[in-house]
Amino acid sequence: MSELTKKSLTEIANLIKKKEIKSEELTKSFIKNIEKDKKLNSFVTKCSESALKKAKDFDKKPKLNTLLPGIPIAVKDLFCTSGVKTTAGSKMLENFIPNYESTITNNLWNEGAFLLGKLNCDEYAMGSSNETSYFGNVMNPIAENTVPGGSSGGSASALAADLTPATIGTDAGGSIRQPASFTGTVGLKPTYGLCSRWGIVAFASSLDQAGPMTRNVEDCALMLEAMASFDERDSTSINKKKENYSKNLTDKIKGLKIGIPKEYRVEGMSKEIEKLWENGKKILKDSGAEIVDISLPNTKYALPAYYIVAPAEASSNLARYDGVKYGFRSSKGNNLIEMYENTRSEGFGDEVKRRILIGTYVLSSGYYDAYYLKAQKVRQLIKNDFDQAFKKVDTILTPSTPSSAFKIGEKKDDPISMYLNDIFTVPVNLAGIPAISIPAGHDNNKFPLGLQLIGKPLDEQKLWNIAFALEKKIDFKQILNRWWQKEINERKI
Repeated sequence: MSELTKKSLTEIANLIKKKEIKSEELTKSFIKNIEKDKKLNSFVTKCSESALKKAKDFDKKPKLNTLLPGIPIAVKDLFCTSGVKTTAGSKMLENFIPNYESTITNNLWNEGAFLLGKLNCDEYAMGSSNETSYFGNVMNPIAENTVPGGSSGGSASALAADLTPATIGTDAGGSIRQPASFTGTVGLKPTYGLCSRWGIVAFASSLDQAGPMTRNVEDCALMLEAMASFDERDSTSINKKKENYSKNLTDKIKGLKIGIPKEYRVEGMSKEIEKLWENGKKILKDSGAEIVDISLPNTKYALPAYYIVAPAEASSNLARYDGVKYGFRSSKGNNLIEMYENTRSEGFGDEVKRRILIGTYVLSSGYYDAYYLKAQKVRQLIKNDFDQAFKKVDTILTPSTPSSAFKIGEKKDDPISMYLNDIFTVPVNLAGIPAISIPAGHDNNKFPLGLQLIGKPLDEQKLWNIAFALEKKIDFKQILNRWWQKEINERKI
């Protein structure tokens, strides 16, 4: 079946359950696509041989009562995978091989999936373009020399290019939703605590949340079913009954109230984004939902608060990388202190060092109250804004990003401009609530644009349903000329 890799995750799962295709056939199809790609740089580690072996083993004794039977899946290289290199996109962990499995990947394997490979990402998830990775830029399949977004850029790129049927990323400030928007895919940041953080390389612990990235809303719901679980090893994990999100999907949203925050109409936002937003509102209204204007007055403080809280937590989390316990160790230095200094100078990239310095500064004596403590108070105000809004509405509709994907190198030397990419996504992480980005149209360059739906805590089902209704009416079509394969074919000729 030549078109196998273009099918949705749900379709693939059903075909395997009906015994119409075998896991080996499916796995070979994805491996073939991966081998054709020499340009996207979405993979850090490929697990083709082991994936093929697991596929053959599955076909010998198929377990068909699982959510992801015999399906190969590539994952962001921030999830620890036992016996498989886990780098977090950093020189510091270039050769790190954990002897344990993250809770989330373990959940996926228990549901019948197996590892296809580890996907490139911004170093320690610090970036909005996948340009900070030690292993080089990832390219967006929509156009050459274009960023896929970040930090889950490798995940978004591989998914959009049909190199994996679904994937998982992490989102501390938009790192799932922004790359999903840039690549014309679907990405969900779940409620904080719904998915375990155990075994994920830490960036900002009070903000990080793992989530699914897929081609459509139904697949996204299916992936979250497989991922979510209570975990005693994660102190922030929520003990909640598992839900059948995909089975309970409906596009019947009549009577639901959709909030439109006036603060998300930012200066310099393109007319294309405005038009996209208006179209989303119209579709929801035509579907029977009520559009309600709301205010989130502290939104303007979200970005500065985030870039105090996140670097502070990064500074603390990354203190463990000293060249002694594990990971990279510099050969330079005449004593222990010099070895520490050289290890961290050589092992971390510029963006990571920038954030460590900012974080260390705001946590230092005399500045803790002025910066970090104040940022935490602002964070509470932002959460209060959402709490008040959700007394009036069921969900909130906004753009996912202020622009479409930009060129590689365009914003690399301007950190503030890069940080502004997260202006619509960051408030959600500060509040710990769920949000999903779905592809909703194209700009004049035929680059994808996304719409974001923000939901109440633990109300993912309503979020899925509204996203499902939007998706059906929008009927988004991905535009790809597969440039990353053409050059290889031409060389063969």
